[in-house]
Amino acid sequence: MDRGKGAPAGELTVNRCVHSDAFLLLFALLLCSFYPAGCASPSEPIERTPPVPQTVTDLSATQTANDVILTFTLPTETIDRRALDQPPTIEIYRGIGPATDSQPHLSLLATVPSAAVDQYASQGRVRYADSLKPEDFAGRDVAGAFYSVRTRASAKRESEDSNIVSVFIRPALDPVSDLRAQVTHAAIVLTWTAPQKTFTGSPASAAGYRIYRAEGAPPAGASEAPRAKSPLAKIGESQSLSFQDTQFEFGKTYMYSVRGVAGSGAESLESADSNPVIVEAHDVFPPAAPLGLVIATVPQHGEAAAHLELSWAVSPETDVAGYNVYRSEQGGTSGTRLNTDLLPTPAFRDMNVQPGHRYFYSVTAVDRSGNESRPSEAVSGGVPAESQPNP
Repeated sequence: MDRGKGAPAGELTVNRCVHSDAFLLLFALLLCSFYPAGCASPSEPIERTPPVPQTVTDLSATQTANDVILTFTLPTETIDRRALDQPPTIEIYRGIGPATDSQPHLSLLATVPSAAVDQYASQGRVRYADSLKPEDFAGRDVAGAFYSVRTRASAKRESEDSNIVSVFIRPALDPVSDLRAQVTHAAIVLTWTAPQKTFTGSPASAAGYRIYRAEGAPPAGASEAPRAKSPLAKIGESQSLSFQDTQFEFGKTYMYSVRGVAGSGAESLESADSNPVIVEAHDVFPPAAPLGLVIATVPQHGEAAAHLELSWAVSPETDVAGYNVYRSEQGGTSGTRLNTDLLPTPAFRDMNVQPGHRYFYSVTAVDRSGNESRPSEAVSGGVPAESQPNP
């Protein structure tokens, strides 16, 4: 093969390599002119479109006492249907002004970081309480609060604004602070003092009160507050400053709260909960004494000795477990109990009487908690001496 005049060995190969490298460089430059995004340095990451969460469309707002409760569904996908790796950060916007404002100005109220969203979300629904301040009402009895939310999964771009919601806000009554409870035989009686002003300090009067109850547990220690084992549920309403809960059971523990109501119907607004009251419903109330005790003398019949039979009216109280019979040989004293076990029915036969003796009888009622009534009115009776059989 002719390698050229005076060309040293290997030169042909080197020239071909140089020409080849030049061709590749030229090709790369041409490629970059058509596809500049593909010519980034290998050490630089290729920028992706930042994830944008889907827009919230079901934001709602309601006033509860002096809080506005916001709820909405938390986005789980981006606008291009990609699943979000983690809950998005939530931005809450609010504006307060005339209730009829058609173009309210909203400003950032609060930000809930992604790591804290679980504190406000349950089963995909977010619940956020905006605690109003007296100055939010700006001296007005009624104002409008307007809300919108955005979410973001990237610092570069947030979602679109949610639907805007509005709520008429009014200062609620101050909560009742002196709720008291007393257990009686027939009811747990609640009493309290009427609040005199609203949250903003303006004078007001309650249109009524709503009473709430939950099953409770007594505090474990003197420094612990009462606690409920179940959610509070409304059990009644009152137009006065007292309420009688007749639907209770002895042996259970209850927590009570009262809320004052301003306005009526759809315009009614409850106050915050009163001071909680824990009631341990112990039955320490004895039933009423039995009535109508009578004694009948039964003469000897065959081998059956003469004896006395006692009877009385059935107690009308539903928790009576039985009766006791007492006998004395002297009026004015309770004497000795004759029955070993409680008598389930209002009757007793006294077979241990001496002819010619006069006895004084009384009866008591005992409830299921072991409370014993006072004695009934005493009645006397006896078996005549002549009824005793001859030896």
